[in-house]
Amino acid sequence: MHEQAFRFGQARHLVGVVGLPAVIDHGVGVIFLNAGMVYRVGPFRLHVELARRLNALGYPTLRFDLSTIGDSGASGQRLSRPDQVVADVRDAMELLKQQSGCGRFVLFGLCSGAQNAHAAAHADPRVAGALFLDGYGHRTLGQRVRHYLPRLFSPTVWRHRLTRRHAEAPATPRANEPAFVVEPLPPAIVREQLTDMLTRGLKLDFVYSGGVARYFNDIRQFRECFGRLADHPGISASHFKETDHTYVLSGDRQKLLDHVEQWMGRHFPLTRPGT
Repeated sequence: MHEQAFRFGQARHLVGVVGLPAVIDHGVGVIFLNAGMVYRVGPFRLHVELARRLNALGYPTLRFDLSTIGDSGASGQRLSRPDQVVADVRDAMELLKQQSGCGRFVLFGLCSGAQNAHAAAHADPRVAGALFLDGYGHRTLGQRVRHYLPRLFSPTVWRHRLTRRHAEAPATPRANEPAFVVEPLPPAIVREQLTDMLTRGLKLDFVYSGGVARYFNDIRQFRECFGRLADHPGISASHFKETDHTYVLSGDRQKLLDHVEQWMGRHFPLTRPGT
């Protein structure tokens, strides 16, 4: 395995690290997008660990910082943030193609990175697949029932609420705090775009953690969100209920790494595995 840092992009404003296996298959390359404002190593170096795991198997990788995140600067273009993300990912695909010879790509994104991967996968035909960690989903009737019903009959919850209500001082207005949040797409548009991607032949994998129970709390909810799309052979979903949002625990992280390796091997098998 060989790793090298690059400054790239039309304005040479992007910074990333390409990882190349000892033997390059020229199949697909894997590109890692920032998780929120965390720079290219990923939360607790998740992207580094996963990229090196994939390099050892034989997949070229690129972990990079989007414009104005981490070590990357501004492009100087007058683009909306969504359009800039797509432009950055296209620059990333060009770099990985130059270094590895790959012409198709799999995108990996966690949280807002999953939303950005969704946008780039929908926009560019060179994307062959995507792994969305805690990506799109929306609250459903089933989610609300599973969330509230156990609490409705829990003496502990009621005791806690009554105790807290008596102990709390009168609420005071809180100052506005900056929030780095990607505005989610409406569910109907998400379903429409996923349909377009699957029709093009993309392979899509959704992984939800226990850290997003506020909007996703059971694997059954995937069908509640996306209906018949859940039956499409190109799409899969998993719910790692016991893991946190960033996979900080080593056992949880190993479970995720194994999952990604198996999914890649199933949908993008290597003809010349790395060493």
